[in-house]
Amino acid sequence: MKLQTRFIPFLALAILALLFALWAGLLRLGWMLPALPNLALAHGPLMISGFLGVLIPLERAVAIRQRWMFAAPLACGVGWVSLLFAPTLGGILMTVGSIVALFILIVMVRREPVIHTVTMAVGMLSWVIGNILWISGFPIYQLAHWWICYLILTIGGERLELSRVLHPTRGQIRIFGVLALALLAGTVLSMFNANWGACLSGLAMLALAIWFLKNDIAARNISHPIPLTRYIAFCLFSGFIWMGIGGALQMIYGATYAGPLYDAVLHTVFVGFVMSMIFGHAPIIFPAILGAPINFYPAFYAHLALLHFSLLLRVTGDLTNQVDVRKWGGVLNEAAILMFLGMTVYSVLRSRK
Repeated sequence: MKLQTRFIPFLALAILALLFALWAGLLRLGWMLPALPNLALAHGPLMISGFLGVLIPLERAVAIRQRWMFAAPLACGVGWVSLLFAPTLGGILMTVGSIVALFILIVMVRREPVIHTVTMAVGMLSWVIGNILWISGFPIYQLAHWWICYLILTIGGERLELSRVLHPTRGQIRIFGVLALALLAGTVLSMFNANWGACLSGLAMLALAIWFLKNDIAARNISHPIPLTRYIAFCLFSGFIWMGIGGALQMIYGATYAGPLYDAVLHTVFVGFVMSMIFGHAPIIFPAILGAPINFYPAFYAHLALLHFSLLLRVTGDLTNQVDVRKWGGVLNEAAILMFLGMTVYSVLRSRK
C-alpha cells in the first residue's frame, strides 16, 4: 500500500489544532502555563472547527476526490491558525470551511438519498449554524448545542451506514429518525428556551445512546475474534455510554452556562463520546487518508482505559465541586489523547517497515 504523502499537510494541521486545543484546555482548567492572548477562549473552536473541522471534511474529500472539496479542510486549517492572531478572520475562514463541507454532504445526498447521508448532512448544517452564531457574537454556551448536534448526527450517520450489514428493520430506522429529529428540535428550542431545549436534547441523546448500544454493529463485535475489531467495538460501545451520561446530565441539570456542571455536560460528550469514536475510527480513517495500514497493539487499550478513568475522575470532581480532582482529571484526559496520537503514529510507521 503506497503512502499518500500529499494529504499529510492536512493531517498535520488537524493534529496541531488538537495540540493547541489541549494547551488551551489546560489554561481553562486553571493550570498556570504560558499562553497566547486568545488561546484560552479558542479552546472550543479549536477542537470543533480546527481539529475536527479539518479531519472530518478531509475524510470526505479523500473518498470522493473532487478538488474543490479540499477547500473545506484547508479553510478550517488556515482558519484555526488565524484565530490565534486575528480572531475575526479565523472565525470567518472556519465558517467558510464548514459551508464547503456542507456542500460535500449535499453531493453525497444527491448520490445516495438515504437516511444516513441525510443525517450527516443535517449534522453539517448544524455545524454551519453554530459557526454563524459564533462569529455573530453569541456566547459559546448558547451555541454549543449546535456543535453537539453536529458531532452526534455526523457520527451517528456514519455508524448507521456501517451497521447496514445487520439489516436493521424499518421500525428501527424509523425510531432512529425520530430521535435524530428530537435532537435537532431540542437544539433549535435551546435558542428560545435554554432549559427546555437542553432537556429535550438530553432526552434525545440518552435515547440515541440506548438505540446504538442495542443496534450498532459494535454490540456484536465486542466478542469478535479479531483483536483490532474487538478494540474498535470497545471504543464505540464506551462512547455510546458517555453520550447517554451526557444526555442524562442535561435532563437533570437543564441549561448550564459555566462552572463545574457546564464542564461535566460538555466533556461527557466532547471527550467521552467524540474522543472514544475517534479512538475507534482512527484505524479506519488513517489508512483511508494515508494509504498506510495501522497495526493493532494491545497497548491501544492503555489510552482508552486512561481516557475513561480520567473522564470519570473529572466528572466526579465537577459534580462534587472538587477543583483539584477536576483539574487532574483534565490533565489525564489530555495525557490519554497524547498517548493515542503517539501510538497511532508509531503504528503507522511500524506498518511501513
